Amino acid sequence: MRRIAPELLLLLCASTAFSQPTPQSASPQTTAPQNQPEVVSHQVPATFSSRVNLVSVPVVVRDRDGRAVGSLRQEDFQLFDKGRSQEITKFTIETGSSAVVAPSPSAVPAVEPVAPGTAPKPALPGRFVAYFFDDVHVKTGDLLQARQSANRHLDNAFDSNTRAGVFTTSGRVTQDFTSDLEKLHAAVNKIQPWTPNSDKQTDCPPVTYYVADVLMNQEHVVSPAYSDQQIMAAIPTDRLLQAVVQEAEACMCTLTSAECAQILIPAVKTAIQRAVNYGMTDTRTALLTTLDLIRSMSVLPGSRTIVMVSPGFIMSGEHRFDENDIFDKAIRANVTINTLDIRGLYTGALSADDQGHAVAASGVLTQADQDEATQDANVLAEFAAATGGTFFHNSNALEDGLKRLAARPEYLYILGFSPDSLKLDGSYHRLKVTIKDGSKTIEARRGYWAPNHTTDPAQQAREDIEEAVFSRDEMLDIPVKLHTEFFKQSEAKAELTVESRVDLKSLKFKKADERNRDNLVVVTGLFDDNGRYVKGTERTIEMQLRDQTLESARATGLVVKESFDIPPGRYVVRVVVHDSEGQSMAAQNSGVEIP
Repeated sequence: MRRIAPELLLLLCASTAFSQPTPQSASPQTTAPQNQPEVVSHQVPATFSSRVNLVSVPVVVRDRDGRAVGSLRQEDFQLFDKGRSQEITKFTIETGSSAVVAPSPSAVPAVEPVAPGTAPKPALPGRFVAYFFDDVHVKTGDLLQARQSANRHLDNAFDSNTRAGVFTTSGRVTQDFTSDLEKLHAAVNKIQPWTPNSDKQTDCPPVTYYVADVLMNQEHVVSPAYSDQQIMAAIPTDRLLQAVVQEAEACMCTLTSAECAQILIPAVKTAIQRAVNYGMTDTRTALLTTLDLIRSMSVLPGSRTIVMVSPGFIMSGEHRFDENDIFDKAIRANVTINTLDIRGLYTGALSADDQGHAVAASGVLTQADQDEATQDANVLAEFAAATGGTFFHNSNALEDGLKRLAARPEYLYILGFSPDSLKLDGSYHRLKVTIKDGSKTIEARRGYWAPNHTTDPAQQAREDIEEAVFSRDEMLDIPVKLHTEFFKQSEAKAELTVESRVDLKSLKFKKADERNRDNLVVVTGLFDDNGRYVKGTERTIEMQLRDQTLESARATGLVVKESFDIPPGRYVVRVVVHDSEGQSMAAQNSGVEIP
């Protein structure tokens, strides 16, 4: 059967509802209102980035025994933005098995009965867990333990509703979301520590990024612009610099004192500059790959969780904006970041990967190592707290930690608000959440960055549509009925047709120039069995209907048909309809399996 182009097909379907006159040849600027076409349709491929909504604040409330509390109501919370109380306009409780919202009775979709003998339609997986291994900062011994724990955990972790993926900071190992355990195990076993740019066992003197950052960017006693004499003058009063110089003497100075003095300070300057450069690069790599993973997960349906397996890392002031960008995008995309300290029970003792310090410098540098370990852990704690996640640390039970972090939180409150009198100045807003019961502890997002430009209504509408497309929730503001059928062209190719019949009775048309005007945006999206967005179309339907045509259209509805060439398999179709005049929406799901 000859395939009809989607644009023509829509107009043919629309003609059953609309008595549409033949358009005149005049341009839109010169056509008289009474001769304008009643329906104009524009179709483009649907492309999406991430979902944007109100400022969302994930909150976990725990009792004195550390157990999550799920019995609180919206009125139990107070939310402050820069110290100013804000009205909470969105309140959701997510549990370990579902998201609980208090909808109006009219918003609850009716359950259609399944005919006897009919196979159940495929459904989107509801949970996505990304195991994100920080192979750039991890040590060999710690990674070996983590891989063994991850393999044991994966064997008993999931059900048919869950998909998992394996990702690394370096990007050398990537396994996209799947239910195939063999692929997941293979990916975990391939992970190796990233070859460090700086090696403490061969560098002379060995300087960590933490120590270099303190000396160069915090205490400002070492700089590439400083002379050797300036640096030497600071040695007697700065114990950390003194310790680094002593390390350099221990590994370099087999020469005479005079010869050693000529090369010692230049070597220290070079080592500190090198450590800062490499450390900055490694931290930025970790932040950017985390951000990329969040963006990728933002177009997945259902629950999204990142389990970050890392020893933590040092962030200087220059990294903080990137960190907050991660927090903001994770929360907007409903991605929870749970963190696991791969070092396990941290004692401060040297591991097999470490090298001892020079005797004279050992006390100061050992303290620096402990301070660095604390800051590393603080970063992991920040990632978890800011996104409503959990920080698992100071324990060698890594398998138990992975099990706990891969599971959905027992109870997670999502508070949403529209900032009062928000200035578009790009400033940082510190948030505070309180509850009436002071005996409970709260873990909540710490702040957000204000935008530096306004969002126009068209952009806001698109963001609302994107959010609806990648949600699993059904919305019934506009009644829509879906019908799918397919035609197999070969063993490897099929044509899927999606028919959406939109009920126009609830639409609010605007009367102008004796026409009833409204625009509909209809997005038809296709997801595969792993919940990944495959392809879609976005069609804008501009309606300028005469009274008689509108009456007929309300009786019959508007039919939109889209066709997709796809390989056989299991798919979920999601159709979202947005009404520009009434600012109402519909979202419906339908499953199809092509053998």
